[in-house]
Amino acid sequence: MLIGDTDFINLPLHIKGKVRNVYDLGDKLLIVVTDRISAFDVVFPNLIPNKGKVLNSISKFWFDYTQDVIDNHVITTDVSEYPEGLSQFKEELSGRSMLVKKIKMVEAECIVRGYLEGSGLKDYRKTGSICGIKLPAGLRQADKLPEPIFTPSTKATEGHDQNVSFEELCNVIGTELAQKLKEISIKLYEKASRYAESKGIILADTKFEFGILDGKLVVGDEIFTPDSSRFWDMKDYEPGRAQKSFDKQFLREYLETIDWDKQPPAPTLPDDVVKNTELKYLEAYELLTGKKLD
Repeated sequence: MLIGDTDFINLPLHIKGKVRNVYDLGDKLLIVVTDRISAFDVVFPNLIPNKGKVLNSISKFWFDYTQDVIDNHVITTDVSEYPEGLSQFKEELSGRSMLVKKIKMVEAECIVRGYLEGSGLKDYRKTGSICGIKLPAGLRQADKLPEPIFTPSTKATEGHDQNVSFEELCNVIGTELAQKLKEISIKLYEKASRYAESKGIILADTKFEFGILDGKLVVGDEIFTPDSSRFWDMKDYEPGRAQKSFDKQFLREYLETIDWDKQPPAPTLPDDVVKNTELKYLEAYELLTGKKLD
Protein backbone atom coordinates (compact mmCIF):
# COMPACT_ATOMS: atom_id res chain seq x y z
CA MET A 1 0.00 0.00 0.00
CA LEU A 2 1.35 3.40 -1.02
CA ILE A 3 0.65 6.29 1.35
CA GLY A 4 1.06 9.82 0.02
CA ASP A 5 -1.01 11.58 2.66
CA THR A 6 -2.87 10.77 5.85
CA ASP A 7 -6.11 12.72 5.51
CA PHE A 8 -7.96 9.69 6.87
CA ILE A 9 -6.68 10.58 10.37
CA ASN A 10 -9.08 13.03 12.01
CA LEU A 11 -6.71 14.46 14.62
CA PRO A 12 -4.94 17.82 14.98
CA LEU A 13 -1.96 17.97 12.58
CA HIS A 14 1.11 19.02 14.59
CA ILE A 15 3.63 19.22 11.72
CA LYS A 16 3.56 18.25 8.06
CA GLY A 17 7.11 17.71 6.86
CA LYS A 18 8.43 16.70 3.47
CA VAL A 19 8.00 13.02 4.37
CA ARG A 20 6.43 12.79 7.83
CA ASN A 21 2.97 13.81 9.05
CA VAL A 22 2.88 14.31 12.82
CA TYR A 23 -0.36 14.39 14.84
CA ASP A 24 -0.92 15.91 18.27
CA LEU A 25 -2.34 13.55 20.90
CA GLY A 26 -1.87 15.79 23.94
CA ASP A 27 1.27 14.58 25.75
CA LYS A 28 2.04 12.21 22.84
CA LEU A 29 2.59 12.49 19.10
CA LEU A 30 1.79 10.10 16.28
CA ILE A 31 4.46 10.13 13.57
CA VAL A 32 3.41 8.69 10.22
CA VAL A 33 6.10 8.22 7.57
CA THR A 34 4.63 8.56 4.07
CA ASP A 35 6.13 7.33 0.80
CA ARG A 36 6.80 10.90 -0.36
CA ILE A 37 10.30 11.72 -1.52
CA SER A 38 12.11 15.04 -1.76
CA ALA A 39 15.37 16.19 -3.28
CA PHE A 40 16.93 19.66 -3.22
CA ASP A 41 14.18 20.55 -0.69
CA VAL A 42 11.41 19.89 -3.24
CA VAL A 43 8.78 17.14 -2.83
CA PHE A 44 8.11 15.03 -5.93
CA PRO A 45 4.72 13.93 -7.26
CA ASN A 46 5.81 10.26 -7.32
CA LEU A 47 5.63 8.00 -4.29
CA ILE A 48 8.43 5.49 -3.60
CA PRO A 49 7.00 2.06 -2.65
CA ASN A 50 8.06 0.86 0.83
CA LYS A 51 10.06 4.04 1.56
CA GLY A 52 7.95 5.02 4.57
CA LYS A 53 8.15 1.54 6.05
CA VAL A 54 11.92 1.37 5.53
CA LEU A 55 12.53 4.74 7.23
CA ASN A 56 10.25 3.96 10.16
CA SER A 57 11.60 0.41 10.65
CA ILE A 58 15.26 1.48 10.45
CA SER A 59 14.62 4.23 13.01
CA LYS A 60 12.94 1.73 15.35
CA PHE A 61 15.89 -0.65 14.96
CA TRP A 62 18.42 2.07 15.83
CA PHE A 63 16.37 3.55 18.69
CA ASP A 64 16.40 0.08 20.28
CA TYR A 65 20.10 -0.45 19.54
CA THR A 66 21.25 2.85 21.08
CA GLN A 67 19.14 2.87 24.24
CA ASP A 68 22.25 2.28 26.35
CA VAL A 69 23.70 5.57 25.06
CA ILE A 70 20.59 7.76 25.46
CA ASP A 71 16.84 7.39 25.95
CA ASN A 72 14.57 8.10 22.99
CA HIS A 73 11.00 9.28 22.49
CA VAL A 74 9.44 6.00 21.26
CA ILE A 75 6.46 4.56 23.15
CA THR A 76 5.37 1.87 20.69
CA THR A 77 5.10 0.99 17.01
CA ASP A 78 2.28 -1.51 17.66
CA VAL A 79 -0.82 0.06 16.10
CA SER A 80 -3.13 -2.03 18.32
CA GLU A 81 -1.73 -0.07 21.30
CA TYR A 82 -2.41 3.37 19.77
CA PRO A 83 -5.09 5.55 21.46
CA GLU A 84 -7.84 7.69 19.87
CA GLY A 85 -9.32 4.80 17.87
CA LEU A 86 -6.27 4.72 15.60
CA SER A 87 -6.17 0.91 15.61
CA GLN A 88 -8.95 1.03 12.96
CA PHE A 89 -6.21 2.19 10.56
CA LYS A 90 -3.98 -0.80 11.24
CA GLU A 91 -3.48 -1.59 7.57
CA GLU A 92 -2.49 1.98 6.69
CA LEU A 93 -0.28 2.63 9.75
CA SER A 94 1.44 -0.71 10.37
CA GLY A 95 5.19 -0.53 9.81
CA ARG A 96 5.20 3.17 8.95
CA SER A 97 4.23 4.89 12.21
CA MET A 98 5.26 5.29 15.81
CA LEU A 99 3.62 6.67 18.92
CA VAL A 100 6.13 8.88 20.74
CA LYS A 101 6.41 11.07 23.80
CA LYS A 102 6.04 14.78 23.14
CA ILE A 103 9.41 16.38 23.88
CA LYS A 104 10.60 19.99 23.78
CA MET A 105 12.93 19.96 20.78
CA VAL A 106 16.35 21.59 20.99
CA GLU A 107 16.71 24.15 18.19
CA ALA A 108 19.77 22.58 16.58
CA GLU A 109 20.65 19.84 14.13
CA CYS A 110 23.46 17.73 15.53
CA ILE A 111 25.65 16.51 12.67
CA VAL A 112 28.56 14.10 13.07
CA ARG A 113 30.96 13.54 10.19
CA GLY A 114 33.42 10.68 9.95
CA TYR A 115 34.22 11.22 6.27
CA LEU A 116 34.63 14.25 4.02
CA GLU A 117 31.54 14.76 1.85
CA GLY A 118 28.57 17.05 1.19
CA SER A 119 28.52 20.55 2.63
CA GLY A 120 31.53 19.60 4.78
CA LEU A 121 33.57 18.94 1.64
CA LYS A 122 32.52 22.32 0.17
CA ASP A 123 33.47 24.09 3.41
CA TYR A 124 36.83 22.28 3.56
CA ARG A 125 37.69 23.16 -0.05
CA LYS A 126 37.02 26.83 0.66
CA THR A 127 38.54 27.18 4.15
CA GLY A 128 40.46 24.03 5.10
CA SER A 129 37.97 23.67 7.95
CA ILE A 130 34.44 22.46 8.65
CA CYS A 131 32.34 24.64 10.97
CA GLY A 132 35.57 26.19 12.26
CA ILE A 133 37.29 22.83 12.91
CA LYS A 134 40.69 22.87 11.20
CA LEU A 135 41.43 19.69 9.25
CA PRO A 136 44.69 18.34 7.75
CA ALA A 137 45.62 19.69 4.32
CA GLY A 138 45.29 17.52 1.20
CA LEU A 139 42.19 15.54 2.10
CA ARG A 140 40.24 14.12 -0.83
CA GLN A 141 36.51 13.72 -1.31
CA ALA A 142 35.23 10.84 0.85
CA ASP A 143 38.48 10.54 2.84
CA LYS A 144 38.07 9.26 6.39
CA LEU A 145 38.67 12.06 8.91
CA PRO A 146 41.29 11.62 11.67
CA GLU A 147 38.37 11.36 14.12
CA PRO A 148 34.61 12.00 13.97
CA ILE A 149 33.76 15.70 14.24
CA PHE A 150 30.65 17.45 15.56
CA THR A 151 29.42 20.08 13.09
CA PRO A 152 26.04 21.47 14.21
CA SER A 153 23.62 23.58 12.25
CA THR A 154 20.81 25.88 13.31
CA LYS A 155 17.25 24.87 12.52
CA ALA A 156 15.77 26.87 9.65
CA THR A 157 11.99 27.25 9.31
CA GLU A 158 12.46 27.65 5.57
CA GLY A 159 15.24 26.65 3.18
CA HIS A 160 18.52 25.07 4.22
CA ASP A 161 19.81 24.87 7.80
CA GLN A 162 22.89 26.96 8.47
CA ASN A 163 26.16 25.34 9.60
CA VAL A 164 27.58 26.99 12.72
CA SER A 165 30.68 26.58 14.85
CA PHE A 166 30.49 24.87 18.24
CA GLU A 167 31.09 28.27 19.89
CA GLU A 168 28.13 29.76 18.01
CA LEU A 169 25.95 26.84 19.12
CA CYS A 170 27.00 27.49 22.73
CA ASN A 171 25.87 31.10 22.34
CA VAL A 172 22.46 29.99 21.05
CA ILE A 173 21.56 27.13 23.44
CA GLY A 174 24.09 27.41 26.28
CA THR A 175 27.49 25.78 26.80
CA GLU A 176 26.36 22.94 29.08
CA LEU A 177 23.64 21.72 26.71
CA ALA A 178 25.86 22.16 23.64
CA GLN A 179 28.62 20.08 25.30
CA LYS A 180 26.10 17.32 26.12
CA LEU A 181 24.82 17.27 22.54
CA LYS A 182 28.35 17.01 21.18
CA GLU A 183 29.35 14.19 23.53
CA ILE A 184 26.21 12.09 22.97
CA SER A 185 26.14 12.69 19.20
CA ILE A 186 29.69 11.38 18.82
CA LYS A 187 28.96 8.38 21.08
CA LEU A 188 25.89 7.51 18.99
CA TYR A 189 27.85 7.85 15.75
CA GLU A 190 30.72 5.69 16.99
CA LYS A 191 28.43 2.90 18.20
CA ALA A 192 26.36 2.85 14.99
CA SER A 193 29.46 3.16 12.81
CA ARG A 194 31.05 0.07 14.37
CA TYR A 195 27.84 -1.90 13.86
CA ALA A 196 27.41 -0.72 10.25
CA GLU A 197 31.01 -1.69 9.42
CA SER A 198 30.31 -5.20 10.70
CA LYS A 199 27.61 -5.35 7.99
CA GLY A 200 29.91 -4.07 5.24
CA ILE A 201 28.57 -0.50 5.35
CA ILE A 202 30.37 2.78 6.02
CA LEU A 203 28.40 5.36 7.99
CA ALA A 204 29.93 8.51 6.49
CA ASP A 205 27.93 11.08 8.40
CA THR A 206 24.59 11.51 10.12
CA LYS A 207 22.37 14.02 11.86
CA PHE A 208 20.32 13.88 15.04
CA GLU A 209 17.61 15.89 16.70
CA PHE A 210 17.29 15.98 20.47
CA GLY A 211 14.69 17.17 22.93
CA ILE A 212 14.08 17.57 26.64
CA LEU A 213 11.62 15.39 28.56
CA ASP A 214 11.21 15.81 32.33
CA GLY A 215 14.55 17.64 32.44
CA LYS A 216 16.39 14.84 30.61
CA LEU A 217 17.93 14.88 27.16
CA VAL A 218 16.42 12.33 24.75
CA VAL A 219 16.93 11.65 21.04
CA GLY A 220 13.89 12.04 18.79
CA ASP A 221 12.67 12.42 15.20
CA GLU A 222 14.50 9.80 13.07
CA ILE A 223 17.88 8.16 13.63
CA PHE A 224 20.44 6.59 11.24
CA THR A 225 18.05 6.35 8.29
CA PRO A 226 19.09 6.71 4.63
CA ASP A 227 17.37 10.13 4.73
CA SER A 228 19.40 11.40 7.70
CA SER A 229 22.71 9.61 7.04
CA ARG A 230 25.14 8.72 4.28
CA PHE A 231 25.64 4.96 4.03
CA TRP A 232 28.30 3.69 1.60
CA ASP A 233 29.12 0.19 0.40
CA MET A 234 32.46 -0.77 1.95
CA LYS A 235 33.36 -3.04 -0.97
CA ASP A 236 33.04 -0.15 -3.42
CA TYR A 237 34.69 2.51 -1.22
CA GLU A 238 37.38 4.53 -2.97
CA PRO A 239 38.35 8.02 -1.74
CA GLY A 240 38.76 10.78 -4.30
CA ARG A 241 35.31 10.44 -5.84
CA ALA A 242 31.62 10.31 -4.95
CA GLN A 243 30.62 6.98 -3.39
CA LYS A 244 27.69 4.70 -4.17
CA SER A 245 25.18 5.34 -1.43
CA PHE A 246 22.10 3.61 -0.04
CA ASP A 247 19.67 6.48 -0.45
CA LYS A 248 18.40 8.84 -3.17
CA GLN A 249 21.44 8.25 -5.38
CA PHE A 250 19.48 7.23 -8.47
CA LEU A 251 17.12 10.15 -8.02
CA ARG A 252 19.87 12.75 -7.61
CA GLU A 253 21.88 11.38 -10.52
CA TYR A 254 18.82 11.43 -12.76
CA LEU A 255 17.92 15.00 -11.76
CA GLU A 256 21.40 16.22 -12.73
CA THR A 257 20.80 14.95 -16.29
CA ILE A 258 17.51 16.77 -16.96
CA ASP A 259 16.55 20.37 -17.58
CA TRP A 260 15.15 21.24 -14.14
CA ASP A 261 16.16 24.31 -12.12
CA LYS A 262 15.65 22.52 -8.76
CA GLN A 263 12.73 24.80 -7.93
CA PRO A 264 9.09 23.73 -7.47
CA PRO A 265 7.22 22.18 -9.11
CA ALA A 266 9.22 18.97 -9.23
CA PRO A 267 9.08 16.89 -12.42
CA THR A 268 7.40 13.49 -12.60
CA LEU A 269 9.96 10.71 -12.28
CA PRO A 270 10.31 7.81 -14.74
CA ASP A 271 9.43 4.33 -13.47
CA ASP A 272 13.03 3.06 -13.48
CA VAL A 273 14.19 5.90 -11.18
CA VAL A 274 11.32 5.14 -8.78
CA LYS A 275 12.11 1.40 -8.81
CA ASN A 276 15.87 1.79 -8.35
CA THR A 277 15.32 4.25 -5.49
CA GLU A 278 12.99 1.77 -3.79
CA LEU A 279 15.57 -1.01 -4.18
CA LYS A 280 18.30 1.11 -2.59
CA TYR A 281 16.15 1.83 0.48
CA LEU A 282 15.23 -1.86 0.80
CA GLU A 283 18.88 -2.89 0.45
CA ALA A 284 19.90 -0.53 3.25
CA TYR A 285 17.22 -1.97 5.54
CA GLU A 286 18.10 -5.58 4.81
CA LEU A 287 21.87 -5.12 5.16
CA LEU A 288 21.61 -3.19 8.42
CA THR A 289 18.95 -5.25 10.18
CA GLY A 290 19.59 -8.67 8.62
CA LYS A 291 15.83 -8.97 7.95
CA LYS A 292 13.48 -8.70 5.02
CA LEU A 293 10.98 -5.86 5.28
CA ASP A 294 7.61 -7.07 6.57
